[in-house]
Amino acid sequence: MSPTPEPTPARLRTIPSRLLAGAALVADRLVGERLAAEGARKWHFAVLVALAEAGAASQAELSGRTGIYRSDMVAVLNELAEASCIRREPDPVDRRRNVITLTAAGRRRLERLDTLIADAQRELLAPLTPEQQAQLASLLTVLTDHHRPPHPGQDDAH
Repeated sequence: MSPTPEPTPARLRTIPSRLLAGAALVADRLVGERLAAEGARKWHFAVLVALAEAGAASQAELSGRTGIYRSDMVAVLNELAEASCIRREPDPVDRRRNVITLTAAGRRRLERLDTLIADAQRELLAPLTPEQQAQLASLLTVLTDHHRPPHPGQDDAH
């Protein structure tokens, strides 16, 4: 018989950073499990969304849009290309770089992944009312926007 886990001290249960970290672990696990069941990863989803919303892009532009390190982007794009979700073509303006575009198969894949992500969100947020869910999203947006590093070249004098 396994020992009963010790209760978490009350003071630890009230530290926002600790609560956020715990919720992030659960969220990451839920999303990761659902995507893995489809042979996908969160970076696949991010690239497909970026292409669907903002259109064709270079690898460097996709890196900036998604937050995926340039060194990791090649592997992600290789996986998506193998699944026929994206197409790489030489940039007509600069033949040294490729332009990445979303294919019809990529759009279908994104629709499926959107469903899986929505399912994970429903499970994660199940204990909250719709109003609480909206409030949580709003508050997390304020926090992430406040702490997001400025975009290179952005005017810091606002």
